[in-house]
Amino acid sequence: MAISPAEILKKYWGFSSFRPLQEEIIQSVLQGNDTLALLPTGGGKSICYQIPALALDGLCLVVSPLISLMKDQVQQLRDRHIKAACITSGLTGLEQEIILNNCIHGKIKLLYVSPERLKQPVFIEHFRQMKVSLIAVDEAHCISQWGYDFRPPYLDIARIRPFHHNIPIIALTATATPEVVTDIQRQLLFRQGSKLFQSSFHRPNLSYMVLPEQDKEGRLLRIIRKTGGSGIIYVRNRRSTRQTAEFLVHNGIPASYYHAGLSAKERDIAQNRWMKGETPVIVATNAFGMGIDKPDVRFVIHLDIPSTIEAYFQETGRAGRDGLKAYAVMLYNNNDIEALHTNFDRSYPSRQYIASVYKAICNYYQLPIGSGIDCQFDFDLESLCSTYQFNPLELYNAAKFLEREGLFSLPEQEETISRIHIPISRDEIYRFQVAQPRYTDLLTLLLRMYGGLFSDFVPINERAIANRLHLDEKQVSNMLFHMDALKIIVYKSKTTKPQIIFTSPRIPVESLTLTESHYSTLKQHAAERLDAILKYIHSSDCRSQTLVQYFGEYTLQPCGICDNCLHSRKTKTTAADLGSQIIALLSQQPLRADQIMEKLASSDETAIRETLRSLVDNGAVSINQSLQFFV
Repeated sequence: MAISPAEILKKYWGFSSFRPLQEEIIQSVLQGNDTLALLPTGGGKSICYQIPALALDGLCLVVSPLISLMKDQVQQLRDRHIKAACITSGLTGLEQEIILNNCIHGKIKLLYVSPERLKQPVFIEHFRQMKVSLIAVDEAHCISQWGYDFRPPYLDIARIRPFHHNIPIIALTATATPEVVTDIQRQLLFRQGSKLFQSSFHRPNLSYMVLPEQDKEGRLLRIIRKTGGSGIIYVRNRRSTRQTAEFLVHNGIPASYYHAGLSAKERDIAQNRWMKGETPVIVATNAFGMGIDKPDVRFVIHLDIPSTIEAYFQETGRAGRDGLKAYAVMLYNNNDIEALHTNFDRSYPSRQYIASVYKAICNYYQLPIGSGIDCQFDFDLESLCSTYQFNPLELYNAAKFLEREGLFSLPEQEETISRIHIPISRDEIYRFQVAQPRYTDLLTLLLRMYGGLFSDFVPINERAIANRLHLDEKQVSNMLFHMDALKIIVYKSKTTKPQIIFTSPRIPVESLTLTESHYSTLKQHAAERLDAILKYIHSSDCRSQTLVQYFGEYTLQPCGICDNCLHSRKTKTTAADLGSQIIALLSQQPLRADQIMEKLASSDETAIRETLRSLVDNGAVSINQSLQFFV
């Protein structure tokens, strides 16, 4: 090895030391061991395979389920002058062929692919010819049916190991129960002598609070004003991100919102403003947070109950990475618990319903029985629901089951930019310009504005081209499409639509037999995870202890800073003292309950409510028509 891991870290990342466990994990991989690394969110998992990839001779194949994260990591590596690429469903067959050939010829160090890619014959054919030094599996919990985000295509990872049987594999995840840890190692065919590295799940600086609340908006304002600093608010749906952000702005708190339905530009703007502190609060769905390392997040607030402990732990783990005090607050009420049960029921539609969805989808895309394999279409959920009178959520969940059965794939929605490639020679371009002079200015400009068109696909901007040619964008797109039809260029126009890829031929619906044990097992595990999050909510035990025990770690001492620990230590003001403080405040002026809570910010809000109720019952305090308390 010509250069040490520490030297690689300094050269490409500019760091002089590793984070905890990183160096030990890297050394294990370099020694040829199959390695499982459990590191917390923000613990620097990617370094653990990227540095061995640079130290070893050959290519590192990275399997990741998230297109957005793959693209982001590839761009970060390229910014560090490291040769990296990713293959996604948004690329043309020719683009994929160019990347795979570059991998065979040693021009790429890290290749990122989704697990669905691993069963495609074209990929396998090229993979066998590559000089591979390492396989890295990100979000490795997806391979386990015990995990909270099981992805059947992850099972194909084990099938590619024999093509390069002597190389190590590294699996990485932030959250895994003991059952999932064992399952990951089994499913990935870990060899004898494999290593497991696991950092503690305990976050001593993070105060977990689970609070019953009917007036979530009022409580939200008080928490943010009391805590201050930067924070994330998680909500269940896209509409709520915008509504909550607008509510905060209306009340003087700068906020932005983020969800997967926004364009890439809109998401980047929202994320960058939050990272820079221009809008300290961001309201988001669970689409936000992967790959983001902002150390000074002071609070993470959940306005809806997360579906699993794993998701909750991962999302709250984005607070307090600088080691300073931070808060993880969940606000809930009975409606939220009912909604959680309803969503669970909708997530597991009947097998008859799933079969009807399969038939409808195949009919919608006009696929005859026995055909359709490798066909790719825009997945128009709204149109499907309108055509066949399906509920969108139930249809989507049924489609996810069909995906698990290997009938088609629904890759993460990918927003692409326009790209072109010139597959012919310069002489042929010249002859075309002579024969078709109306394209001369456009082709000349393309060759002047963009380099590398003859060897690779190059991103282009139709609007910038149109401005230079004094045309409108539509005219430019039409000309590019026409040249593509004439095979002068290969033009891939930008798209934001989700895709569906049929990974097997259409079968008769009567032949569709969803495996009973598979269906029942998945539902049972999901029910257990639902029960776990509800037990966590209603638990009176230390929150930190409850969380780490879920992941198989046991601590002797309660954290002392969660809501349950604070309550059990009885460090709050006694009821008598609190009553005296409230009466003293009201003797100056009438106040609403929320105003009293703001003025008594050091006291527990539940205790304030109970004391107010007692004071009213005893006649010491009254309420006027404006809902103000007075003496």
